[in-house]
Amino acid sequence: MKREYLNRVSSEEAVSKIKSGDRVFIQGAAMTPQKLIDALVSRYESLEDVEIIHLHTEGQAKYTEDPFSKAFKINSVFVGGNVRNSVKQGNGDYIPIFLSEIHRLFRRSILPLDVALIQVSPPDRHGYCSLGTSVDITIPAIQTAKLVIAQVNPQVPRTHGDGIIHMSELDFAIEADEQIYGHEQPETTELERKIGANVATLVEDGATLQMGIGGIPNAALQNLGSHKNLGIHTEMFSDGILPLIESGVINGSQKEVKTGKIVTCFAVGSQKLYDFMDDNPLVHMKEAAYTNDTAIIRRNPKVTAINSAIEIDLTGQVCADTIGKMQFSGVGGQMDFIRGASLSEGGKAIIAMPSVTKKGVSKITPFLNEGAGVTTTRAHVHYIVTEFGVVNLYGRNLKQRAEALISIAHPDHRENLQKAAFERFNAK
Repeated sequence: MKREYLNRVSSEEAVSKIKSGDRVFIQGAAMTPQKLIDALVSRYESLEDVEIIHLHTEGQAKYTEDPFSKAFKINSVFVGGNVRNSVKQGNGDYIPIFLSEIHRLFRRSILPLDVALIQVSPPDRHGYCSLGTSVDITIPAIQTAKLVIAQVNPQVPRTHGDGIIHMSELDFAIEADEQIYGHEQPETTELERKIGANVATLVEDGATLQMGIGGIPNAALQNLGSHKNLGIHTEMFSDGILPLIESGVINGSQKEVKTGKIVTCFAVGSQKLYDFMDDNPLVHMKEAAYTNDTAIIRRNPKVTAINSAIEIDLTGQVCADTIGKMQFSGVGGQMDFIRGASLSEGGKAIIAMPSVTKKGVSKITPFLNEGAGVTTTRAHVHYIVTEFGVVNLYGRNLKQRAEALISIAHPDHRENLQKAAFERFNAK
């Protein structure tokens, strides 16, 4: 098919197809189509009851702000910083669901989509566009939405894998030439380096890694320079893996699933990361239904899943997506990979966090805060890591768990935790 068959229109004309009462999906992370979003919210006076659904998005979420929020309401499957206040104030809401299962909301018409707003690379000579750095739940959104509107951007990396769509699947396309959202990797702090070093002691040669973005995963990766034959099967990655790929530490040679490939469903990082991903067959982009499928994850050897927490109670219940009653983020893929790693031959499920908050409050607590959600159950939790050490809760009873967790709590809080454990479990 020739390129001229791409139905190019202005952004105003493209979003004019969206009607009151529509449910609109927005592609997220670095691929957030901001030009389309700006055009959509400019129509707020002529629209009402438009439902917005997405994962984490970058940039300004104008549809959550006055006066635009009169026409739009968010019903998100993940709560990022740009929509958090709107959900907190009741102008939006959150759907608790595993990342691995979001596709079912669309494909089973539990949440049928009227419109999908996406961002893609220009079509190649065969008419195929790339979804770039964010495939995740975008494929099922495209496949099920009644109308697909694309922001075509030459700065979108052309990635390999499943995120390739023919331009015939796009109902309307607008032109955009702007840098996609990126984040430079910050310097790790001393605290993060301590925690990262403790995490690194758990990583074996030949392990398949899953990790998120942030100082602790980066610090852990910085301690793996002498390791051998590591692989990547993760829901997302960032710049931290690049030095290990360049040195050959990460080569994927021991992986069972897509040997030699880096498997992921989205990535967020610097322009250097996006340049690395561009037209690189080493990186295999899949939808989240694949990357986060426990049955697929567990096939890899020594899956080592590195995740974080907001707080953990003395029985091992992990809260990673709320601060008390406030929805802070989302369930995401933590449980997908905790379970996948636990079932992998030689796998290790790790929760890594500082022992206290920035305000000095212990993150290891007698009970989760009122209203807090349990992201990972106490039956699923294995390794817990703080700057004070590593403990493994698997197979331990309640008293033993409390004792172990207290041993890696901040010293300023251990006495109070011991009292709480004694009162609850008659534990020493």
